[in-house]
Amino acid sequence: MKVLAFAASNHRQSINRALAGYAAKRLQRIHPGVEIEFIDLNDYEMPIYSIDRENANGVHALAQELFGRIGASDALIVSFAEYNGFVTAAWKNIYDWMSRIDQKVWQDKPLALLAATPGPRAGENVLQTQELTAPFFGMNIKGKYGVGNWRDVWDGSNLTKPADVEAIDAVVKALLS
Repeated sequence: MKVLAFAASNHRQSINRALAGYAAKRLQRIHPGVEIEFIDLNDYEMPIYSIDRENANGVHALAQELFGRIGASDALIVSFAEYNGFVTAAWKNIYDWMSRIDQKVWQDKPLALLAATPGPRAGENVLQTQELTAPFFGMNIKGKYGVGNWRDVWDGSNLTKPADVEAIDAVVKALLS
């Protein structure tokens, strides 16, 4: 099984990058045969999407590459940063470009939907908006979980609250079903 994991954030020190990596490691502990491909959104930086750019040059090659990586995976682990209650501008731009290839950006791949925030709401808005749009964009959500108050529950390499660990394990195990 090949799992593509990433944070939908371009911040190099993103707590969502840490959460996606942590969830991927938990999945490998549960199912040692899983192959994880972790990508960095910064490797997919491209001009702001516009129909004029698409008409002039076609769909950006980086959007095509990431769309292909999603297609080549068996499942996905994605942790969404929440900026002003929604996804990051960096992710939204990449997503807009990929949606020009096919509206089913997620290609019906099983997906673990995650979020981490420094505040107590645990990415509630971003998780909810992703869940609401899921049917339109081919997102096959197998489980979702948000971790709030990140600084209080992350020791630099592990979640410290047993309830969070159990919830992440349940979400990633659901990818296997």
